[in-house]
Amino acid sequence: MKAVVFGGTNQLRIEERPIPVPGTGEAVIRITTTTICGTDVHIVRGEYPVRPGLILGHEPVGVIAALGDGLEPEYRIGQRVIVGAITPCGQCFSCLGGSHAQCGGPLGGWRFGNTIDGAWAEYLRVPDARANLAVIPDSLSDEQVVLLPDIFSTGLSGAESGNVRVGDAVAVFAQGPIGLCATLGAKLRGAALIVGVDAVPERLEMARRFGATHVVNVREQDPVAEIRRLTGGRGVDVAIEALGRQETFENALRSTRPGGTVSSLGVYSGKLVAPYEAIHAGLGDQRIVMTLCPGGKERMRRLLELVAHDRVDLTPLVTHHFAFDDIHEAFEMFSSQRAGVMKIALTPQAVGELVAQRVTARAFRQ
Repeated sequence: MKAVVFGGTNQLRIEERPIPVPGTGEAVIRITTTTICGTDVHIVRGEYPVRPGLILGHEPVGVIAALGDGLEPEYRIGQRVIVGAITPCGQCFSCLGGSHAQCGGPLGGWRFGNTIDGAWAEYLRVPDARANLAVIPDSLSDEQVVLLPDIFSTGLSGAESGNVRVGDAVAVFAQGPIGLCATLGAKLRGAALIVGVDAVPERLEMARRFGATHVVNVREQDPVAEIRRLTGGRGVDVAIEALGRQETFENALRSTRPGGTVSSLGVYSGKLVAPYEAIHAGLGDQRIVMTLCPGGKERMRRLLELVAHDRVDLTPLVTHHFAFDDIHEAFEMFSSQRAGVMKIALTPQAVGELVAQRVTARAFRQ
């Protein structure tokens, strides 16, 4: 099979690899669509360590190609499925305690493209498949669901972990794909005032489409002062930080009212500082919560339901399409954030080939 492999810092290679074989309780899916994540950029740049030779990617959509023992009759070959970026076993100390993303230890639930081969390949082995395969309704396309395994699950979790309540004031710092999904998550949770913060006008406009009632361009306004003004000087109930930088973390703290919550989704590197005055010398009754993308079959089923019932439409975020053969061009575009890119849909075949295959398959079924 064709696979995109991490070759070391700033190196991606296209290689031929053996098609994986499922063990007991495992499945192999044929990948139909996946995507590039900001975490993949951190890996390729050498900012998050994984072993050279690993197949990257952790947002899988595909078709069951093979099943190990113990998965029938619940699953069958040929079903379209989605798999979370986080694949908990469901049986360890962390899972049984409700911390599925930390399965087996710190960050242990994130396996694809981290500790085992990931989704940038024609086939993917899924561990603990009974706990992680969610069947996609026939009415939904790959493009409607490809952002559910990580981007939407993570963004929504920012609002969930922050315990956004009906009528809350919420600020979301950074309106990239995860920040936009956090904005949408705040809307779904019932927030009244939602402030989207970014420096890119197109992303701020997208934030309005995803539920922001107000937007702040950091190149034109002081976001902390504007958020204070919008909240009558009080500060927001919940600030969601979706970038992973010191300045956005500080601004989130400074924008949060005493007794409020900072919900952190960013991936940080280096030392992170909480200025004493931003936390009222440690006496402000504020909470700082951190979240790794929730995964597992039931999480994916619930997110699929939101899409199926027209509560969520993530397709505006898929701005570009590339085949695995064009991974270097796709990765450069995404990592440099050029050409208005938000998210890239990656497919094993060229887009034209894929469309032709789908038309042929549809005609055959009819």
